[in-house]
Amino acid sequence: MKTTMDPPITLELPLSEPAPASGCGVCGALARQRAEYTTAGNPSRATDCSIEIRNHPHKGGAS
Repeated sequence: MKTTMDPPITLELPLSEPAPASGCGVCGALARQRAEYTTAGNPSRATDCSIEIRNHPHKGGAS
């Protein structure tokens, strides 16, 4: 008889942490904030920083 719950179902692969664009001050600042939030045990805010890095526009169409 099983007495524990199954782990939650993951419907898609989790995204990896995006790397900040080279030379971009905004992306660099967000990466530092992400590291601070991760260290402080705040994964929600760290994820917010990753989303901002991923969506930050750069010249030449790279994001």
